Amino acid sequence: MITVVGMGTGAPAGPEVAAGAELVVGGRRHLDAVRLPPGAERVVLGPLAPALDTVEKYVAEERPVVVLASGDPGFFGIVRALAERFGAERLDVRPGVSSVAAAFARVGLPWDDAVVVSAHGRDPRTAVNLCLSRPKVAVLTGPGAGPAELGAALRDTARVLVVASALGSAGERVERVTPAEAAARDWGAAVSVVLCLDEARALGPVGTVAGGVVRPAGWALDEAEFEHRDSMITKFEVRALALARLGPRPGELVWDVGAGSGSVAVECARLGAAVVAVEKTPDGVARVRANAAAHGVDVRVVQGAAPGVLSGLDDPDAVFVGGGGRELPAVVTACARRARRTVVVAVAALDRVPAVREALTAAGLTTDGVLLQSSRLAPLPGDVTRLAATNPVFLLWGVRLPAHTEGAAR
Repeated sequence: MITVVGMGTGAPAGPEVAAGAELVVGGRRHLDAVRLPPGAERVVLGPLAPALDTVEKYVAEERPVVVLASGDPGFFGIVRALAERFGAERLDVRPGVSSVAAAFARVGLPWDDAVVVSAHGRDPRTAVNLCLSRPKVAVLTGPGAGPAELGAALRDTARVLVVASALGSAGERVERVTPAEAAARDWGAAVSVVLCLDEARALGPVGTVAGGVVRPAGWALDEAEFEHRDSMITKFEVRALALARLGPRPGELVWDVGAGSGSVAVECARLGAAVVAVEKTPDGVARVRANAAAHGVDVRVVQGAAPGVLSGLDDPDAVFVGGGGRELPAVVTACARRARRTVVVAVAALDRVPAVREALTAAGLTTDGVLLQSSRLAPLPGDVTRLAATNPVFLLWGVRLPAHTEGAAR
């Protein structure tokens, strides 16, 4: 049997937690906090594989093993690796309080509506994009993805970072800082977790599903749901297929280039993605912001003309291009070179289709498309109905195959 004991942030485990064990595995500070039985072997956790190999020898001989871990070892912890290697039936897990629960408790906030993301040993982009798109995020940090790196990525936002270090120890610190303040400091190795908060929305409505990311009941909203000018808006039939091809999801970044009313940007944000809307006109920028506010989502709006303005943006996972004009091929080229996954382009003019396809293909994307022609029910006098045709739109898309994704971004 392998006994897994969570330590550090809740009621501290006593020094006798390893009693009867013949092998005790854990971090150095956890091992130093317990009393090892006479003759027990001690393994300090570093690389996981050698420690698991040692555990396997003891398990094969049915000799008792104790594994010490921080907080709740079943929450982004060692329980997963042990269960995969030895089977869940061999584990006796005695959890402590997770660092996430402890950090939220320290600042007096509930966390059933928080998104929790691990940046430990992972690309921090996912954590950054969730911090941009959600009002309450807990980030489990790691080397190269700590408070300073998060702060640098969030410097232009109004978020507040709560940095919790050495939770449960005599040196515990919980500090509220701005992203700029976080970016300017060396935080060392004691950080337990970072909370990223939009304080105006830190107390969200009571829900029934934990985790903070709840998919909307519907998408491809009616045009009447958005403020727009002279029907200059991506129609809901086009938007429905565009969203299907974009595949916006939590942890990803989407650009809406030539945003107009921002209907695509808003819908992508409602589906959980971080979104940048690019719009060149001041009234268009105001319109996008108004629509985002009306739907309760975060959309960063950048005023400027593509492709030039795109150079200052972080690389996207997916891009929607909704504008036209002579610059369209250059805009699509710039987007396609930097998109990690897909680019979707709405084109009204037949003459521009070949150039858009060429731009997508030249960037290494697998290209496809469709002509959308729809007719909506429209009333006529006499309580009868006719079909009213909408303007046809070409929807073209390019997809980067997984083998080519790694080299897409600069």
